[in-house]
Amino acid sequence: MSGKRPLILGLGGTVRAGSTSERALAAALRAAEAAGAETRLLGGEFLSSLPIFDPRPGDAHPAQQLLADAVRAADGVIVASPGYHGSISGVVKNALDTLELTRNDPAPYFQGKAVGCVICADGWQAAGTTLTALRSIIHALRGWPTPFGAALNAGGPLFDEAGECREPKDAWQLATVAGQVVEFAKMKAAL
Repeated sequence: MSGKRPLILGLGGTVRAGSTSERALAAALRAAEAAGAETRLLGGEFLSSLPIFDPRPGDAHPAQQLLADAVRAADGVIVASPGYHGSISGVVKNALDTLELTRNDPAPYFQGKAVGCVICADGWQAAGTTLTALRSIIHALRGWPTPFGAALNAGGPLFDEAGECREPKDAWQLATVAGQVVEFAKMKAAL
């Protein structure tokens, strides 16, 4: 990566276009760009096109292959999920399960990558438990969860019509996650 901007992949959202978690992910990716990264978003529309991961041998669906290749190419990742009943959504979990396609790679799953976690939930309890669940999954996938994880309380509107955070504290959280992912990617490239 030396001499080029790090590529940060944003993965997440819901099947609903313009969901709060996808808007949060887009805001985090804008912050990553401001920190010097290139970005790519695989949002809710993409996630809803992924078939349920089947671990039996066979050919990968084109969307599954696209996801695996996007993670391989990324220098860092930001995952955003809504909090559904105290944990991550099914479409985000299915995407993470799909990374099993990389299990035989020299650097499988998220190995060697910083992974930022963004959670949008209706209440602080759900935000906290969902963030803990996502961080545990990132560890299981050999990723480096950033020291800070963003937990946004979606009990009220978080974004304005332009997609910007209504509250400075939420913008700070998303920028902090993005900045840590970019910083780690740049440090790793310097090794």
